Amino acid sequence: MLKQQMTQWITKIMVILTALFSLNVMAADNPYVLMQKASEKLFADIQANQAKIKQDPNYLRTIVRQDLLPYVHINYAGSLVLGSYFKSTTPEQREKFFQAFGNFIEQTYAQVLTMYSDQKIEIEKEKPVGDKTIVSIRVNIIQSGNQPPIKLDFKWRKNSRTGEWQAYDMAAEGVSMVVTKQNEWSGILRQQGIEALTAQIQQSANAPITLSK
Repeated sequence: MLKQQMTQWITKIMVILTALFSLNVMAADNPYVLMQKASEKLFADIQANQAKIKQDPNYLRTIVRQDLLPYVHINYAGSLVLGSYFKSTTPEQREKFFQAFGNFIEQTYAQVLTMYSDQKIEIEKEKPVGDKTIVSIRVNIIQSGNQPPIKLDFKWRKNSRTGEWQAYDMAAEGVSMVVTKQNEWSGILRQQGIEALTAQIQQSANAPITLSK
């Protein structure tokens, strides 16, 4: 009798654990859930550290590095920026470029987020993903008074190998960072090559964060 009760108890525990694991897998497979999770942590940390940010705006980079970059597919975004020049680069050149580009993304996102202080955040309601591999999710920063919201669009991509969703682009007020930089940097790639571009990107990434007035 005791053995039967123990068996039933273990079975129930296994069912509960399996259910919890399934929920976690579902959450990991849903870009909207990941967006909600990342946004809540990101904006909560920004709001909780306003005094520190005003004293040292570069602290925003630390917050972005900890809360947002783990969800960003830096290499994929970087390969889009390189475009047709990607195939003509060596693995070593690409590795250095991706590292500099990651630092640049950190600086860019941190600078954009200086527009946030303690405004309300609205994340687009979840939509069916289905077989989609690319999803764009709108995040609105609600302004005070009659000012229009600040619109941020995060583009997510499902990795065909791992099934993992990762963000690869952010558009602020409709302006895509990836497309903008692809257009801006194509001339340097064509005329001077990837090493010159990598050096320039790293220089831009080193720029200090300045608070919006």
